[in-house]
Amino acid sequence: MSSSILFSLGTRAMTASYAALQTTGNNISNVNTPGYSRQQVELASAPGQFTGAGFFGKGVDVQTVSRAHDEFLTREAALSQSLASADSERLSQLQQLEKLFGTGESGLGYVSGQLISAFADVAAQPQDTSARQVALSRAEDTASQFRNTADRIAGLQAGIVQDMKTSVATVNSLAQTVAALNHQIASAEATGHQPNDLLDQRDSAVAKIGQYMQVTSINAADGTQSLFIGGGQRLVLGDEASTLSVLTDSADPSQVGLGIRDGAFDRVVPNSMINGGSMAGLLRFQNVDLRDARNTIGQMAAALGGAMNTQQGLGLDLTTPAGQPGGPLFAVGAPRVLRDTKNSGSAALNAVTTAASQLQASDYELRFDGANYTLTRLGSTDPTQTFTPAALAAGVTVDGMSIVLAAGSANAGDRYLLQPVAAAASGMQRVLSDPRGIAAASPVTASLGVLNIGTLAVQSLQVMSPIAAPPNAVVRFNVDPVTGARTTQMSVDGGATYAAAQPYVASQPIGLTNGAGTLLWQLTVNATPSDGDLVHVDPTPHPASSNGNALALAGLGNAKLVVGVNITDAWANALADIGVRVQSADGASQQSTAVANDAQTRNSGKSGVNLDEEAARLIQYQQSYQAAAKMLQVAQTVFDTLLQLKIA
Repeated sequence: MSSSILFSLGTRAMTASYAALQTTGNNISNVNTPGYSRQQVELASAPGQFTGAGFFGKGVDVQTVSRAHDEFLTREAALSQSLASADSERLSQLQQLEKLFGTGESGLGYVSGQLISAFADVAAQPQDTSARQVALSRAEDTASQFRNTADRIAGLQAGIVQDMKTSVATVNSLAQTVAALNHQIASAEATGHQPNDLLDQRDSAVAKIGQYMQVTSINAADGTQSLFIGGGQRLVLGDEASTLSVLTDSADPSQVGLGIRDGAFDRVVPNSMINGGSMAGLLRFQNVDLRDARNTIGQMAAALGGAMNTQQGLGLDLTTPAGQPGGPLFAVGAPRVLRDTKNSGSAALNAVTTAASQLQASDYELRFDGANYTLTRLGSTDPTQTFTPAALAAGVTVDGMSIVLAAGSANAGDRYLLQPVAAAASGMQRVLSDPRGIAAASPVTASLGVLNIGTLAVQSLQVMSPIAAPPNAVVRFNVDPVTGARTTQMSVDGGATYAAAQPYVASQPIGLTNGAGTLLWQLTVNATPSDGDLVHVDPTPHPASSNGNALALAGLGNAKLVVGVNITDAWANALADIGVRVQSADGASQQSTAVANDAQTRNSGKSGVNLDEEAARLIQYQQSYQAAAKMLQVAQTVFDTLLQLKIA
């Protein structure tokens, strides 16, 4: 009986040691396997057997094989990696965008400056066809550069769409993998033991999903793990996986969002609920950074093109018959009104540019609540503006853009996306091809009276509005002999009659308005006029030799064309903005990556395989195995001795 007990103890000990050796060998084999968690044999002392002399142990039992796993560390590592992936993806996209904002001769500020400088050469020689042709070539270069930049921005948008589709396909595949593993794990755990390798595979699949989008995991009692995305929408529930899709934005078809299948329909997942993973970085870049870049380029194109065209229209060209008002130099993409495909009303809205220099680099959202329209400038802190349908039908002007309800009516909840400058750069074209069409001449010319005795001099004559038939205007300066007060009088019939005297303030422009109250031109003089001094403002007699409007075109380089700044400063501001974004994204990416690496290190410290430790365990379990074998050898010897005694 005693030898039988020794055999049992030795066998149990040998089995336990062999199991430990096998598990340790498996750990060593998988030391470089991604996602593998260190395993160990769980041993327990077998219940003792009662005898009159007390309880005698019956050896050791192998209960199960467990894995080194910490649920908190695993989730922390997956979450931090998800956030790091979002920051890294946005940084990568911003770095590509930054390349479009070239400095020096490759920048839009440079080509715009070259265009304006070309008109200084036209002003120096207004009759020189070659100078005019150079100006047209500069105009073509400028339009082409704006278009190319807009096209490359569109290329980045197309890349986002493709990356989103690829990411969604990968996540769908991984979600199916998790669902299948859930089924296998639930079946295996019904045996009372954990399938360690399957659990590792599931953790690895969940971590990979997290690299694309942040998920929340909840473990069930049957061993399955359910995954949820933003807003608690299920991605995996038990052994069933939902399907994600890439949806086109209902208002702007060029942009995409994330959808999830709900029955027979795809439901939109709000962007605000996608907080981690590379798809979150892509969507943030698309909805904020790329949108702002597109609008910034468009704002500059609209402002420059609008200013050039306006100034062209104030001058006279050399086409036949000579002295015609200048035609447009550029065409730019018009403001767009995009109707949400979910709208149920019939309202049709139009938007046109009224003041290109006031256009903001923003999109606008117009919503109808059933009674009024509310307009919100996206990406800004500006307060919303409210308009009644009647006011909108009459037309409202906001930030240099006129919005008109042209026809129909809206229903509550209807939404429109207004893009005043988004298409401006992509649609920029040089439309003037004849060098003679450059309106270098001013329609009016100022000259001093021949009998003037003061030091009066003409500083500038600026045409403010198109003048179909300029009058022969005369500005007379009067000096009161007693008080010395100076006044001016205006004549529009060559000096035959004069209007009432107006106070004269030095350096303050003197303007001529027509019957409708439109300011036609402004005259600025310097020095000191004497009583009776005159300035004649007459129609330009020889447009071919006039350079007044070419000087005005060249002066646009210092004009505040883009919401209070000149075109060069506007480009410098754009460069600074994109630089700050890249720097900020780089800092965020470095920080989140460091946090993710630290979390992964802690998780690996808990579940990873340490070869030194495993080597030490091999020696330990080898000795245990040898001792167990020795126990069996002793039991065999005892058994043989007892058998011999019985035979004897």
